[in-house]
Amino acid sequence: MTPNVAVNGYIDQAAELLELRPGVGEILKINEREVGVQLPLRRDDGSLTVVQGYRVQHNGVRGPFKGGLRFHARADLNQSRAFASLMTWKAALLDLPFGGAHGSLLIDPSDFSTAELEALTRQYALAISHIVGPDRDVPAPDLNTDARVMSWFLDAYSSRHGYAPGVVTGKPVSLGGIPGRDAATGRGVVHVLSAAARRWNIDLSAQRVAIQGFGAVGSWVARELDARGVRVVAVSDAGGAVLNERGLAVPALVRAAEAGYSVADAGVAYERIAPAELLTLDCDVLVPAATGEAITALNADLVRASVIVEGAHHPVTPQADRILADRGVRVVPDIVANGGGLIGSYVEWAQNLHQYPWDEQRFLAELRIRLVGAFGQVAEFSEQHGCSYRQAAYAVAVERVTDALRLRGRI
Repeated sequence: MTPNVAVNGYIDQAAELLELRPGVGEILKINEREVGVQLPLRRDDGSLTVVQGYRVQHNGVRGPFKGGLRFHARADLNQSRAFASLMTWKAALLDLPFGGAHGSLLIDPSDFSTAELEALTRQYALAISHIVGPDRDVPAPDLNTDARVMSWFLDAYSSRHGYAPGVVTGKPVSLGGIPGRDAATGRGVVHVLSAAARRWNIDLSAQRVAIQGFGAVGSWVARELDARGVRVVAVSDAGGAVLNERGLAVPALVRAAEAGYSVADAGVAYERIAPAELLTLDCDVLVPAATGEAITALNADLVRASVIVEGAHHPVTPQADRILADRGVRVVPDIVANGGGLIGSYVEWAQNLHQYPWDEQRFLAELRIRLVGAFGQVAEFSEQHGCSYRQAAYAVAVERVTDALRLRGRI
């Protein structure tokens, strides 16, 4: 089952829960626009290559499209369709004035020089400049893209349309970015986990947490939990995984990662384990914050955590979801748990439009209020309708998008 099919299945479940009239669910699954671009690149050695790219815009009934831009060799159109749809529902759930979009360049960034990556970014920005803009579609960083890439995109777009800092988010602070945005998704995961622990009468300080992934999301989950005195017993990255039942030295792991090393080479007290083993460790809370489809029908029976909080996009497949539900494992879905980055993008976009700066403390307060509020709405819907948190999250989001379609006369 592809991610796109999985997300559409969740929409069908939400439509059934909400008793939407026939045909409405199908409208909610349609993308408004799909654009493919072919970018010729003269490489540093003089050779010529052509790179494929995409931008998918799912549903803009509640506001401009919003979504990431990733550079990855295995990115494809179906993946962008899924992530664009996910962004629609995440924005609606968090009650942000956006629709969903997603874009990709099908490259392995490690195969290209910095100059080549800049040239590709600028070509891509110009190729889709007619469908993006502060009031049309606002890209943001995703896998293998960052503030530098967003700066290149901004400059290319502005060369054609005039200076428009609101065309992208995730920019450096000196170009209109928001202080604290880099940490927002990881910190947001912890806000949601804390809200869940309070609702379920769980003592968070007594929990053992394992985190898959130690990048922009996972590392900040670890830092935030460590600052709150919560024991992080295992983490992993592309270079390996480490375990210490008494708790890992998170600051040392962060220093190693920032220096370009794997957590497995951090020089702290640990037991080295296989990365796949982290998902099935004896722990209380599991945070998959690396790649999609980490927990599948093949390993869901082996998961021993009692709570899973999704830091990555689509880390649990629908088949695994059913297995975990039957076993009583609570899953907090990605469209609420990892919404911190989208809230950061909203604040940055609003700041750029109004030219009125937000300080970090104001942003962090907004982050906590929106995520805790969204989790509470999901929990209440779940308890009232006897459904999973994922089904509840999609139902709340689908209802808001459906209301907007109805009010605008589209259904």
